[in-house]
Amino acid sequence: MTKFKLALIAATFLVLQGCAAAALTAAGVASGVGVDHTLSGITYKTFTIPVEDMRRATLKSLARMDIDVVDIKEVRSGWEIKAKAIGRNIDIELEPLTRRTTRMRVVAREGQIFFKDNATSTEIIIQTAETVEAEFVAAYPER
Repeated sequence: MTKFKLALIAATFLVLQGCAAAALTAAGVASGVGVDHTLSGITYKTFTIPVEDMRRATLKSLARMDIDVVDIKEVRSGWEIKAKAIGRNIDIELEPLTRRTTRMRVVAREGQIFFKDNATSTEIIIQTAETVEAEFVAAYPER
């Protein structure tokens, strides 16, 4: 799969020689550390961690980012977290896929319902992944 991504990036550079912005976007998406985006502005990542641990890591990450948690509730499908940053309403869903696997879905709305902030959504996921990694290293230092 990695060779395919590299070939795709190379082909993009050749086809879009005069369009640096599109080529840089393609390179950025290809190196997106496992974060998936939809055209509707929703950002996803699946973690190999139980949903309860994922909830704690998410809340720690939001606090570190100085993003205010407005509401958190357990729902049939897992957890829903609502948060706010300046000019942003953030919805986070944590859905257990198995006992040890959780899917995180983040939507950051900027202003009205139609404008999505993928950069903020992606950063929340990246920061949460870093929190998960740090907690794993602290719990299992010999690995």
